[in-house]
Amino acid sequence: MDTTLVFLTPKSPYQGTLKLLIANCYSMLTLQPETLNVICEHAKSEFPDECCGAILSDGVQESVWKCRNIQNELHREDPDTYPRDARTAYVIHPDDLFKVTKASQTQQIKAFYHSHPNHEAYFSEKDRTDATLWDEPTYPGTTYLVISVYGTEVRAVKAFAWNETLKDFVEVEGPLVNT
Repeated sequence: MDTTLVFLTPKSPYQGTLKLLIANCYSMLTLQPETLNVICEHAKSEFPDECCGAILSDGVQESVWKCRNIQNELHREDPDTYPRDARTAYVIHPDDLFKVTKASQTQQIKAFYHSHPNHEAYFSEKDRTDATLWDEPTYPGTTYLVISVYGTEVRAVKAFAWNETLKDFVEVEGPLVNT
């Protein structure tokens, strides 16, 4: 049985010691405190728009790849196809996604992340659709993090991992909450 483990040390301002297990999932996630700090700061800096990015690791160091959210551009160009703007949706710039995918040849994509400005941290139906292809995860073994941000306050960071039995993404129990 595969498991997912998320562990964050209490050195982060978005702390709370967190040890979580999810049964029957593809991935295992361990984040360094600085990584959590960087993605939470990214969410606050992009507010009121959604931020998006990826976390990669070479096995020793983690790197946060802040990606450009082109949802506003797509919405302006074609509001019928893209009815939502960047306050409630994101699309990673294709160049950024290409760079992340290319880097994954030598590094592991540990997680993709995005924020929910003025909303709770949950994995929406759109998030599920974007993270799957033919009812399978697009990036097997990758966890998805959703950051709830209200103004300058990060209220929660939640992790979602693929559950092979359910054929769906499930929340890793016990949200990452600023305590």
